[in-house]
Amino acid sequence: MVGSGPAGSVAALVLARGGARVALVDKARFPRDKACGDLVGPRAVRVLEELGIPASGARRVDDMVVVGPTGRRVDLPCPEGTTYPGHAIAVPRSRFDALLHDAAVSAGAEPRVGRAEEPRQSDDGSLRGFRLSTGEDIDADIIVGADGATSRVGKVAGLVDPERVLWGFAMRSYVDDQVTTPHIVFWDSSPRRGFPGYGWLFPGVDGRANVGLGIGTLSDRSASSRVAAAFDSFSHHLLRTGVAKVIPPPAARRLGGWLKMGIVGTVPASGRVLLVGDAAGLVNPLQGEGISQAMTTGRAAAEAVLAGPAQAAGRYRTFVGASYGRYHGLAAAAQRKMLGRPRVISAAGRFLTLPGVGRPLAGSWSIFWNDLLDGALPGGDRRVAAGAMAAGRIVTAAGATRHWLNESLG
Repeated sequence: MVGSGPAGSVAALVLARGGARVALVDKARFPRDKACGDLVGPRAVRVLEELGIPASGARRVDDMVVVGPTGRRVDLPCPEGTTYPGHAIAVPRSRFDALLHDAAVSAGAEPRVGRAEEPRQSDDGSLRGFRLSTGEDIDADIIVGADGATSRVGKVAGLVDPERVLWGFAMRSYVDDQVTTPHIVFWDSSPRRGFPGYGWLFPGVDGRANVGLGIGTLSDRSASSRVAAAFDSFSHHLLRTGVAKVIPPPAARRLGGWLKMGIVGTVPASGRVLLVGDAAGLVNPLQGEGISQAMTTGRAAAEAVLAGPAQAAGRYRTFVGASYGRYHGLAAAAQRKMLGRPRVISAAGRFLTLPGVGRPLAGSWSIFWNDLLDGALPGGDRRVAAGAMAAGRIVTAAGATRHWLNESLG
């Protein structure tokens, strides 16, 4: 296991409970911090419950507010489904990741601190392990890459095409602000030109809130510099619109990180290598969620291995395709079309937050945007979300993004 974030730790936990010997490798000692909004979505909450891991100290989060470029607000409900609860939780990543890491170690996973540096190959040329920065050699029957968006495992195994990847970059800070409801903020960085991403102000614990700004860059990673340059302007926008009451601290106390979205450009598994979470590009292209996908795929990868290592890659790839292929194919194509059109981004944010539009659509918008259609309860909101999914799939059916996903997940 290379990487001990939510995906790696859940995979290691399930494998260890299943009787496998697991090395849990990470470059950092836990607890450690991570750039994130610190929200753990409903599907991840269900995984915690099913694995019997209590998230002590977490804060329950229910509905969400979306703020348009003009400051108009729409309340999005957090509906309960048949396979997930009607709430999320807020917990700092330093605390949450340590919780999962400790659970995996308690189950029998063997922790290692070091970078996966020199790849080790079998006689047939396949990847069989790594030499760590500590000098230790670790070989394995199966290698699970849980090492984030810039995955070393994925690169060495030849599973990533960097020219196709949909990259994103996000930066966050903490403020002393008693925020009770998550806010997603669409922002015009100049008149009628939408910022190619979104900002947020999320509830935290211990009297702090999480404030951040994320950008989609497609394959141009140099565009990430726009986040740092725009962070102060965005923070003042939060004050002007009344979303926030406190300006975030200076840049020295901000933390940034890469996102890899929509699966595009990454084959989730081949041979003895399985990629999970951000390493597999499973961040939601429309709203940036990644923890739920990380925990779900970590568990799925472990279960595929326990069912038989020889066929694990095929089983896991089938799971990823069935669970995420439909939504990510549509969402990734939509992101690719939108990001280079700032006026369209601005117009969409304004339209969706009009009182006569956003409020009637709030329930279905929440289901669709948060990828909660699978498991949503029957009703009008589910029907509208399903209709939007079907229409989107028709529109994107002939596109290169859908074609690549069909090929790589087949």
